[in-house]
Amino acid sequence: MTATPALPAGLTAGLDIGGTKVLAALLDDDGHVVESLRVPTVRGPDGVVASAARAVHDVAAAAGVTLADLDGVGLGVPGLVDPRDGTVTHAVNLGVEGARFPLADRLSSALGGLPVATENDLNVAALGAAHLLGAGRAGRADHAGHADLAFLALGTGLAAGVVLDGRLRRGASGAAGEIGHIPVDPGGPVCACGQRGCVELYASGSALSARWPARHGRPAPAELFEAAAAGDLRAVEIKAEFAAAVASAVRILALTLDVQHVVLGGGVSALGEPLLVAVRAALEQQSRTSPFLSSLRLADRVSLAPADVPVAAVGAALVGRRKVS
Repeated sequence: MTATPALPAGLTAGLDIGGTKVLAALLDDDGHVVESLRVPTVRGPDGVVASAARAVHDVAAAAGVTLADLDGVGLGVPGLVDPRDGTVTHAVNLGVEGARFPLADRLSSALGGLPVATENDLNVAALGAAHLLGAGRAGRADHAGHADLAFLALGTGLAAGVVLDGRLRRGASGAAGEIGHIPVDPGGPVCACGQRGCVELYASGSALSARWPARHGRPAPAELFEAAAAGDLRAVEIKAEFAAAVASAVRILALTLDVQHVVLGGGVSALGEPLLVAVRAALEQQSRTSPFLSSLRLADRVSLAPADVPVAAVGAALVGRRKVS
């Protein structure tokens, strides 16, 4: 008679809920990813709950377990998230607007009462990155690492999730890490936030696409970097200016928080190594005339988010353990 394999202990599901897809990861008690997958996102409050519930069911089934085997579920959601009561507001990309939406309670009900915890999507990405880097982690993965780390998301906008000494830094109003709205050029264009010359206007995916629109049906960042590699002088110029702007965002994080790691994520990070090389080169260039900046070795602190692991879903699973403060 064949023995039934023992189930991994302490299973927790984590979901990174975006406007088009839900990325799900199942973590065991040692912090290892047991299973991961993605499902489409259905917009609107009811659609988001249904999509999230499907993702939890599917990732559990793919691992050969049931909901009864899970200790909890964590969610990473864009918009304003109150982790204390699991409500979400202004998640425009998900079609969740207006009054506070009790996402955690609604999903818990859909999952038969399974505990559900919510957190902002950038915050869970920072937690996941700290966990995967393992910087200073003391044993069990539910400590989420004791790293000082910022996850810099280069997407439609620009913002960072921040982990200091293993703890999320949300800020007094939840705005910690919103460095995209730090003005760097008072005479620059008007930002959506109402200020002028914000970092986001120069170092985001939207900013790059505005200067180099996609022409061949591929993401604008990829087309730009390929054109620059082929010797297109205009592309070389735009690439260098974009890399310098991202380096400025890294410098802001390093000089205000002195984080040990700045992890580049978001849609633009799909460029991979060419992006990392360009940003590190820009940081080296900016440090050449400053012994102070040179002493901080900023280029050595920058890395890419892993392309083969759903970083934010991993961080969400840590939140689902309800041991993240």
